[in-house]
Amino acid sequence: MSDVVPLTGEPLALDLVNTRPCLADGPADLLATPDDLAAWLALQADRLAGSGVQDAHDPPAGAWERLTAGDVAAVHAVREHVAAAIDHVRRGERPPAAALQGLNAAQRAAPATSELTWDGTCITAARRRTGPLGDRLAAWLAEAAAGLLADPAAGRVRECEADDCVMLFLPAHPRRRWCSAARCGNRARVARYYQRHKSP
Repeated sequence: MSDVVPLTGEPLALDLVNTRPCLADGPADLLATPDDLAAWLALQADRLAGSGVQDAHDPPAGAWERLTAGDVAAVHAVREHVAAAIDHVRRGERPPAAALQGLNAAQRAAPATSELTWDGTCITAARRRTGPLGDRLAAWLAEAAAGLLADPAAGRVRECEADDCVMLFLPAHPRRRWCSAARCGNRARVARYYQRHKSP
């Protein structure tokens, strides 16, 4: 991963799309390698809890050591489908059929079930996904995208108004203009200040 910290805290589907920022030297991919993907998943650890992605037999600390280039490719495929679908839905347009089919296929590749166990005093149900790790990750991300795309709020997704930013966000307040006040908001305010106060 580059030195850029991924933007997180938006709906998971947007966090995934936002792993392709535009930097000073052009577009970047913050999920280019298995290590990059592992670092991003660490940032999403709270969301992963209970997702059924991690194998119940893997120790949590080493859960992402087995990521491969194939796993990264599976996540990239879902990211492309999510980006295409969100781009259309947020503008009130019909999303490409291929994007929806790709997200559905990703979910079918690693279905989630409620696995019942006896803990000694009662029955518990834990969500589990089957299949290879990359398929489980892709299914989890595709399911998150399905949740966002089916939500009427998807029509409110915006692109950051900073000239050099492509990040998407779901505004909690209608006046929100930037992906992050600390990233783009401050830069825009500083630029406006200098524009107003530059020497004639």
